[in-house]
Amino acid sequence: MSQEVESVASIRARAEQRLDRHQRMMEVLTAALGRPRTVYAVLFLVIAWIAFNVAGPRLFACKSIDPPPFFWLQGMVALSALLMTTLVLITANRQTRNAEERSHLDLQVNLLSEHKVAKLIALVEELRRDLPMVRDRIDHEANAMQEAADPHAMLEALERATESDAPKTG
Repeated sequence: MSQEVESVASIRARAEQRLDRHQRMMEVLTAALGRPRTVYAVLFLVIAWIAFNVAGPRLFACKSIDPPPFFWLQGMVALSALLMTTLVLITANRQTRNAEERSHLDLQVNLLSEHKVAKLIALVEELRRDLPMVRDRIDHEANAMQEAADPHAMLEALERATESDAPKTG
């Protein structure tokens, strides 16, 4: 069990080591922006900006930097939204690549396990036929399970099923 845990940790560590300095910085920024305190900070800044530009000229006898409808505030909010969206997309793309790699590894492990199980069934069936005290009989299900699944045939069948389920357009 500990060997499997170490293997998974090693895979994760390798994925983290492949990150360059820029990707790492994007991940840190995305993690920081994805916290509740970011919402509070943004709300505080927007309210402070509006309050300063509405009440500031009356209270401090100064000129408003961004009078209503708050053109500069709208621009900063739009730029911030663009940057945050880009950060999230960058992080999501990396996470998608990692998920695809893990999925590919899962598929390889599953195929290997399936081959091992098929071999074990074949060995058990051979042992059953060789033991004199066990009645010899034909087991069609065990015979079928001795054959390892063909991943290419499975993929073709899945594609055919997906195509038949797809809505017809035209």
